Amino acid sequence: MSSHTASTKLGLIGKLICETGLHIGAGKGSLDLGGADNPVVKDAFGRPYVPGSSLRGRIRSLLEQAAGLVGPEDLVYLSRRRGQEVRIHQSDDPGDEICLLFGRNPGRMERVSGEALEPSAATPARLTVYDAPLDLESITPQMRENLDDELTEVKSENAIDRITAQSSARTLERVPAGARFRVRFVLDILCPEDRELVARLLEGLRLLEDDALGSGRVRFANWKVTWRSRAFYTGGAEETVLVERAETTAALQAAAGEFQDKLN
Repeated sequence: MSSHTASTKLGLIGKLICETGLHIGAGKGSLDLGGADNPVVKDAFGRPYVPGSSLRGRIRSLLEQAAGLVGPEDLVYLSRRRGQEVRIHQSDDPGDEICLLFGRNPGRMERVSGEALEPSAATPARLTVYDAPLDLESITPQMRENLDDELTEVKSENAIDRITAQSSARTLERVPAGARFRVRFVLDILCPEDRELVARLLEGLRLLEDDALGSGRVRFANWKVTWRSRAFYTGGAEETVLVERAETTAALQAAAGEFQDKLN
């Protein structure tokens, strides 16, 4: 739990910029971002990318699970459309790190179980996750020889109806194992207490590496961390490179204690 209180005053101190490569591992073969009937997400030039909202949402979900905040009394409805219910954790606790990282919506919200939640104030999200474009150089000539398209492959499989046991064939379009994406996270530091959120973000990244994004395993590598103080934006001050290169998320996590106090 964060040391934030209801009286904590917010004002931009600076931004922590984390840039890295997201590697699609071979734990399950590759990252499944869709299917042939629902192709992988691509930009206007036909190049696959990982939506920042997907990364952000998965990290949030894993942090909610790790903190034990997935009970009906901890969740509120964002949408109650039939068959498309969306539930997230939200509370009115000023020290709730999930709400601090991802934001707290204003207004009355219906809980999954229990009385409705009526936050006294909205909380700005600290974390921004950008869309992650594909590093085209990571798709080697050898990989291209086995692809069904220029940058993707197609896998056939069967879906089994659990009631009738009837099977139906389907094909999945996938980004091949070994593909790399360029990832960028920005963490706004709006008060000294926000420095505590660095540890929570890194925890979410470690959890994601041992879980899945879509149906594939991912890992982050070659981190670079930069600090841009408020003076960077108001007076053209130089940015500070806090971590030039951390090979793994574990290495970045180990270094966090050294650079966290410099975020002022």
